[in-house]
Amino acid sequence: MAIPRSDITGIILAGGQARRMGGAEKGLIDLLGKPLIAHVIARLAPQVNDIIISANRDIAQYTSFGYTVTEDTLPGHAGPLAGVLSAMAIAHTGYLLIVPCDAPLLPPDLVERLTVTLTGEHAKICAAHDGERIQPLFTLLHRKLAASLADYLDDGHHKVEDWLCRHRLALADFSECPAAFININTHEDIEKAEELILTLRELDNTRINL
Repeated sequence: MAIPRSDITGIILAGGQARRMGGAEKGLIDLLGKPLIAHVIARLAPQVNDIIISANRDIAQYTSFGYTVTEDTLPGHAGPLAGVLSAMAIAHTGYLLIVPCDAPLLPPDLVERLTVTLTGEHAKICAAHDGERIQPLFTLLHRKLAASLADYLDDGHHKVEDWLCRHRLALADFSECPAAFININTHEDIEKAEELILTLRELDNTRINL
């Protein structure tokens, strides 16, 4: 890996309002007996030096996972980029890996593949591409871009992909595993995710027993 793990902080975005789930705190919703964010932490922690959780509610519960929790510094629910900006202000590593709290199947080699692509293309930012579309919330970027992001938000902009495209953007190919980027926006999505995870576990057990 061209960028060492010790220079990467994982940022889990859990500050959304989850309107389609009736305003429930998405990261704390149960998925197979554990909070959704616990699945994300389990996959992310081995890949990074540290984790920061961006949240705007239930701060004590998020703090109980043992990582620093930061709240948006901008008013009015300015979107996921506001969470990224607040995390940039307290991170101690040169690079940040951004992931959402509702991605329980994020790839175990996400960091490695993003860093290889970023450095190989001499880019400022690297985002995952699932074969059909960019996944802008699965992104590796340098902390020096904080000033650019602050200016973008100060100008009243909020779209993640638009900001990414203002910089030299590389795309890492994950077309062989699009299911790794499923996200959960409804209660029906929870049920589908549980079915998929159980199916994948069964396949893994079958391979082990062959």
